[in-house]
Amino acid sequence: MSSDLGTASVVATPTQPASYQSQSTLAHIIYVLRDNPVTLIAFIMLSVLVVCALFGHWIAPYDPLATDSSSILQPPSSQHWFGTDNVGRDVFSRVLVATRLDLQISIMAVSLSFVIGATLGAIAGYWGGWIDIVLSRFLDTIMAFPLFVLAMGIVAALGNTVENIIYATAIINIPFYARLIRAEVNLRRDSGFAVAAKLSGNSDLRVLVQHIFPNTLPPVMVQVSLNLGWAILNAAGLSFIGLGVRPPTPEWGIMVAEGANFIVSGEWWMAVFPGLALMFAVFTFNLLGDGLRDIVDPRKRK
Repeated sequence: MSSDLGTASVVATPTQPASYQSQSTLAHIIYVLRDNPVTLIAFIMLSVLVVCALFGHWIAPYDPLATDSSSILQPPSSQHWFGTDNVGRDVFSRVLVATRLDLQISIMAVSLSFVIGATLGAIAGYWGGWIDIVLSRFLDTIMAFPLFVLAMGIVAALGNTVENIIYATAIINIPFYARLIRAEVNLRRDSGFAVAAKLSGNSDLRVLVQHIFPNTLPPVMVQVSLNLGWAILNAAGLSFIGLGVRPPTPEWGIMVAEGANFIVSGEWWMAVFPGLALMFAVFTFNLLGDGLRDIVDPRKRK
């Protein structure tokens, strides 16, 4: 009797419409958000960042690049919520508009490092052998350098453009994903579901992509979330020392660097508000990790 029920459930699953699966996914996301209030807060904070990134240019009350000699170094007021800088630009508008560039650098760098690191780690973890040995030595070489110093060297050699900042940030993050996914794949390649998939006639590549790799995502999602915050800090750090985005482009690291020169003379708002925006973004991604893990974890599904 139990075997008949099991067979029926297996046959019925592929015939479920896509709309049902999408509703099930949405219900699972809502369940995760309700079950973990911290995750809900993190997603609300992320929504604020996304809104600022997408609509910041329209929300900003002033042109972030427009200078005004009559409004130099004005403290926060009803006209300029975050005050003005040393050339009269509105700090609030610049902080708002900078959100798009910083998130763009972070997301693109982490996406690139995830794709490359996941591919290399999955191949090395599943097939092992000389591929695993070569990859391990390559990752050891990258990790032997202080990662921020390595990013500085890459940007200094290639030039301080947005694209090179993305490449440098991606390169220093590749070992995190490659090592994590290699370990997860190596742990699961001889497990029961992987062996059953092979016996069913699936190729090694299909077993790896469709059966093993999805089960490695929960711990990887935590790493992705953390790396998003680190990527923003890395981009801001490069800009702070003059190797990142070039002024007068609105970017949090540049704004903190410019404002640092005026803290002693009492114009604290130039550095404090961009620094708070940077802290808010990093804190958001740090909180987001557990929620992303629960969303992609098959064991968490109701």
